[in-house]
Amino acid sequence: MTEDDWRWHWYDTVKGSDWLGDQNAIHFMCKEAPNTVLELESYGMPFSRTEEGKIYQRAFGGQSLKYGKGGQALRCAAVADRTGHSLLHTLFGRSLAKDCIFFVEYFALDLLMHEGECRGVIAINIADGTIHRIFAHQTVLATGGYGRSYASCTSAHTCTGDGNGMASRAGIALEDSEFVQFHPTGIHKAGCLMTEGCRGEGGILLNKNGERFMERYAPTAKDLASRDVVSRAMTMEILEGRGCGPKADHMHLKLFHLPGEVLRKRLPGILETAKVFAGVDGTKDPIPVVPTVHYNMGGIPTNWKAQVVNIDKDGNDVIVPGLLAAGEAACASVHGANRLGANSLLDIVVFGKQAATTVKEYVGEKKLHKPKPDDIGEEAIKKVDNIRYSKGILPTAEIRTAMQANMQLNAAVYRVEKTLQKGVLESRKIIDQYPEIGIKDRSLVWNTDLIEALELENLLLCADQTVVAAENRKESRGAHARDDYTERDDNNWMKHTLTYMKNLKSKTEISYRKVITETLNKEEIDSLPPAKRV
Repeated sequence: MTEDDWRWHWYDTVKGSDWLGDQNAIHFMCKEAPNTVLELESYGMPFSRTEEGKIYQRAFGGQSLKYGKGGQALRCAAVADRTGHSLLHTLFGRSLAKDCIFFVEYFALDLLMHEGECRGVIAINIADGTIHRIFAHQTVLATGGYGRSYASCTSAHTCTGDGNGMASRAGIALEDSEFVQFHPTGIHKAGCLMTEGCRGEGGILLNKNGERFMERYAPTAKDLASRDVVSRAMTMEILEGRGCGPKADHMHLKLFHLPGEVLRKRLPGILETAKVFAGVDGTKDPIPVVPTVHYNMGGIPTNWKAQVVNIDKDGNDVIVPGLLAAGEAACASVHGANRLGANSLLDIVVFGKQAATTVKEYVGEKKLHKPKPDDIGEEAIKKVDNIRYSKGILPTAEIRTAMQANMQLNAAVYRVEKTLQKGVLESRKIIDQYPEIGIKDRSLVWNTDLIEALELENLLLCADQTVVAAENRKESRGAHARDDYTERDDNNWMKHTLTYMKNLKSKTEISYRKVITETLNKEEIDSLPPAKRV
C-alpha cells in the first residue's frame, strides 16, 4: 500500500470533475472517506487483506499521490471484485439489527408535496395492488440512476430514474443531466460490467493490432486514466478502424498475462461474468469490451448536507423542506462532469449517513405531522388507473426501445450539434407516443406490465432532460465530449445546468446554478483553481 492523504483524494476528485464539482461537498466527502472505511469494517464488511492483515487497496483511474505529482495511488479499499455487493449485504444486516421496517416490493409513485414541502410518498404494493400514503417529516431519495434510458448499460433493470421522475413532477430541477459516464469496459453486446479493478490489478486494453493504445492517449496514466478519457480513446480506435472482431466494433481487455492465482483471488466474479456473458476464459483469452453507459453524474441537486435545493429568482439556493437525496439519484455535486472510480460507493455511504444526521437535526421524538389536504396524492392514483385501463396500440417495450435507441445513437460518447438536435426532436416524438400506450394486464396483483409503464414515464422524463441539456452545452467537459466544441469553456460554461420538466406534456426548460468553488475550511484545504486537465 502507499502513503495517502484525503487532500490528495480531494485534488483528484476536483480535477476529475473537470472543475464542475462543488468543492465544499468534495471536501466533506474526501475528509470523511477514511473513517467511513473503518466504520464499514467495524460493521463486519469483509475487506480483502494484504499479507500483513491490513485492508487491501487497489489502483483506480484518476487517483494520484501528492497532488498529481507522486504517481499512482493505491486508494480503493476492496472486497475482491464484489465491493458494492458486499457493502449492500453488510449495511442490510446492520439495519436488521436496528429493527428497521422495510416496505418490500413497494413502488413509489410520487412525492406528497404541499405548499412547497415534502410530506412523504405515495406508493403501490406490487404484491397485492394496494396503494399507501406514507407520511414522513423527512423523505430521503436514494433511488439510483437512469441507465436504462440507454440501449446498452451496466445498470440493473430497475435503474429507471424513479426518484428523478418524482422530483421532476414535483417541480424540482435535475442538475447536470447531460453528464453521462460511459464505463470503458462493458462486455460487448451484453453490457455487463468489467470492473475498473481489472485494470487496477494490471489488465490492459488492446486494439486489433495487439497494441496497448492507451499509451498514445494518456502516456502517464495509460489504462488507468479517467474513465471519460479511456472511453473516448476506445471510441476513437473503433472509429479509425482498429476495433477487434469481425465488425471491428470492440476492444480487447487482456488479463491472461497476470498470474492465475491473482485473478482467482482478486477478480473471481469477473472471470465468471466473462465466461457466462462473453463465452471467454479470462485466464487464457482476451475479453471483448466496449464503452457502456454506467453512471449518471447529474441528478436531484443537493447541498453537502444532502438537502434537496431549488434556486430562487436571484439564483440563490433554496432548501426544499422535508426532502433529501443521496447517491446516484442526487447531484451533490461531488462528481461534476466526470466521476472517478470508487467514488460512487463512497458518495452513497458518506451522504447517506449525512442525510441521517441532517434528519436527526430536524426531527424531534414528539414532533407531530402538519395538517395536509385529504386528497393529497390523488393525482398519482388517477395516473395508475389511467395506465391500468389503457387501451392504446403501443406496448411499453416498443416506446422504451425507441427511446433507448435514440439515446444510444444521438447522446453517445462523442456528440455533435446535428445528432444532438436530432436526438431532441426524436425524444419529443417518442414522448408524444406515450398517450398511445396500452397494457394487457388489468389486475392489481404482481402487475409488472403496469409497473413497467410507470417506470417508462420516469425514463422519458430523464432522457429528454439529458439530451436537451447535452444539446444546450456548447463545450467539451468531462464525460460531455463534443466534436464541434472540442475545448472546455470556463468563461461561459463553468455552471451547473438545471432542467425542469413537470410532466410529459411540458417541454424541458433550462436555467443554471453556480458552481461552488469554496471549500468548507480554507485552513484545511484551499480552493483549487481551474487548470488544463491532462
